[in-house]
Parts: sequence; C-alpha cells; structure tokens
Amino acid sequence: MAKVTSKLQLTVPKTIADRYGIRPGDTLEWLPAGDGIRVVRADKGARQGRTVEERLALFDRATERQRQREARPVPAQVPADSGWKPHEIARGWRREDLYTRGRPR
Repeated sequence: MAKVTSKLQLTVPKTIADRYGIRPGDTLEWLPAGDGIRVVRADKGARQGRTVEERLALFDRATERQRQREARPVPAQVPADSGWKPHEIARGWRREDLYTRGRPR
C-alpha cells in the first residue's frame, strides 16, 4: 500500500515496479476509470529510441559543453566583492554606477 506525501507524491511498490518494468525516469499516466484511477506507463517505447552508446555520446557532449562554460575566465576588471556572477556579462560598470552617473555629488 502506498501513502500520499504532503507534496501529493506516491512511491510505486517494488513488486509492482519489478512486475511491470517501471524504472526511475519513467513517465506514468493517470487516467480516470469510474470510481478508480488507472495508472499506465506512458513512455514504454521511448527508452528504445536511442542505444546506450548514443545516449552516452550525448551525455559526453553535454558534459564537455558544461566544462567549457565553467572554464571561461572571470574578467580581471571586476572586483571579487562586487557581486558579479559568472553568468553575467562584465561591462566595466556596476548597476550602482547608473544611479549616480551624470548627477552632481
């Protein structure tokens, strides 16, 4: 018997998962069936679309792209304590500079 969590999640009992070949990442479709609910595995054929080698090659390419993004140098003109984040573009000025630019002090 499965119990519904506070986030409305259920755990599939191991005996049921083994019997019907349900694995982590599978999509289950919930269908109304009168006074009950019918649960159907929606992606039964989806896993067979690519071979293990193809999926590993895709993973390797994605990993390499991530490594390249992380290896980008941080511009030297931006002080470390400025609050600049690596995904932002360094322009040589800060947001605070916009509020005082052109105004007499």
